[in-house]
Amino acid sequence: MKDKTIAILEHRLGEQMADLVRKYGGTPFYAPALAEIPEVDPARISGLFRTWDVAAPDIFIFQTGTGTNAFFLATDSLGLSGKLLQFLQAAQVAVRGPKPTAVLRSRKVRIDVSAKEPYTTNEVAAALEPMALQGKRVVVQRYGETNWELRKILQERGADVIEIATYRWGLPEDTGPLVKLMDALERNQIDVIAFTSASQAANLFAVAEQSARQEVLRNSLKRTLVASIGPVCTAALHKLGISVDIEPHPPKLGAFIAAITTRLSEP
Repeated sequence: MKDKTIAILEHRLGEQMADLVRKYGGTPFYAPALAEIPEVDPARISGLFRTWDVAAPDIFIFQTGTGTNAFFLATDSLGLSGKLLQFLQAAQVAVRGPKPTAVLRSRKVRIDVSAKEPYTTNEVAAALEPMALQGKRVVVQRYGETNWELRKILQERGADVIEIATYRWGLPEDTGPLVKLMDALERNQIDVIAFTSASQAANLFAVAEQSARQEVLRNSLKRTLVASIGPVCTAALHKLGISVDIEPHPPKLGAFIAAITTRLSEP
């Protein structure tokens, strides 16, 4: 990465990514493309719990650590965490990856099903395959936006899907860094742009749309190495007409930086 500039759109792990880029001799260009906006509805949670007293959920699926923690903080504030733990004890609990696992274990929740690496929807669906879902009430902790692929899989297998919204992805309050990133891309000052979520790609193009720069941005990205953290992000970029040059296996941060380094080392 020596003397190379890497654009980072990550919000939560942005500084960690920037440190890794510097470690390998690169220069990070930090332009966070996401903001986590709380979306917990206490009234809806209270209403759901009253409903669950009559017809309790059969399965809970937790997808992210942040969302799982937000759900528990909401039930803490409502005095309902004890009730939630009772529901979880009586149901089957599935997790998408290590982060929701850590939150649940901190609350002493039994975990019945864990998705394997790389923790995408495909692995979640595979982990749920042995379960009978016909007519089951399945609670899905939502993150950022609805996981439509998972929802479709569950419904096609006959499940009644209940979503718990905890936060959603929005544009950062200050979109100036994203505008500066587009300027730098146009001037060919970015060697690699690193996308770590599908929402980052959508938001970058949303900012471009505000000044009618979508095609300029698309053309700039065609001249730049585009790195995607994994298959979901890659699919979103393809839908926007963007080719992906770098994708790590597995889709983890360390492997991501290593894959970028390897590509930049090629003659």
